[in-house]
Amino acid sequence: MVELVAGIIDVFAESPLTGNSLAVVQGADVLTDKQMQQIAGEFNQAETTFILSSTLADRKLRSFTASGAEVFGAGHNALGAWLWLGERGDLGPLANAQTFSQEIGSDVLPIELVSINGRVHGRMRQGPLRLLEPLENLGPLATALGLDDGDILLGPKPRPADTGAAHLLVRVRDAGTVDKATPDAAKLLAVLSQTPAEGCYIYAFDPDAPETAYARFFNPTVGLWEDAATGTAAGPLAGYLGAVGLLSDDRIEIEQGTKLGRRSILRVRLTPEPEIFGAGVVVLNGIIRL
Repeated sequence: MVELVAGIIDVFAESPLTGNSLAVVQGADVLTDKQMQQIAGEFNQAETTFILSSTLADRKLRSFTASGAEVFGAGHNALGAWLWLGERGDLGPLANAQTFSQEIGSDVLPIELVSINGRVHGRMRQGPLRLLEPLENLGPLATALGLDDGDILLGPKPRPADTGAAHLLVRVRDAGTVDKATPDAAKLLAVLSQTPAEGCYIYAFDPDAPETAYARFFNPTVGLWEDAATGTAAGPLAGYLGAVGLLSDDRIEIEQGTKLGRRSILRVRLTPEPEIFGAGVVVLNGIIRL
């Protein structure tokens, strides 16, 4: 019998049962790919992250959705795993900021952790921004999202962007329009299949606070219908907005998950690569026995 430490942490959360929940499994070197997929299905969370040893970094991370699809990029899946390790005391004292390295797919990226008032906070750098060709035919996209053609704005154009995982970034009129969206999975899959994008991030600016945004994320390509907090989309969004001159201070705060009853706040700064900031709340500690 194999016993592995595991549990759940709410990421980008200020209190339990908010933010985006993540299942975490430590000591996963002993697991096969199939076992990781089965465990992710057992947890049935948006993502489950497995922590392994690495010859290239302090830790290697692999993440799977509940449907068994492996996902990459440094988002809530990565930040949550490090916050989990920090909250458990597995990274040593964090009264002073400590920098660690993480291997995710082909990338090795830094993450800084520090304990503030008894909570571990993370600052995680993503890969360089890669902007892909804008989407020119918006009619099918509007239909797929259950929106009118005029709901989608062209400043900036809907466009896939990538800092570790490519997502289609779509600006709409306002927060009400974001919440009005009722995507059709088959139609959205058809639109995404014509692009390099994996998921679709729709967002609107707050007119009273131009460096804040309200967003929702849909990713039917990996069986993840709606996500409560998506760092791998928030980072590219900040990068894209910065590239077209829509971020005056190279920072943005994004509210996501509210429609799901899991309000999350994602803070991003360009340095020039996007850096994601956040904390989490451990809500479950346990052991997996196989």
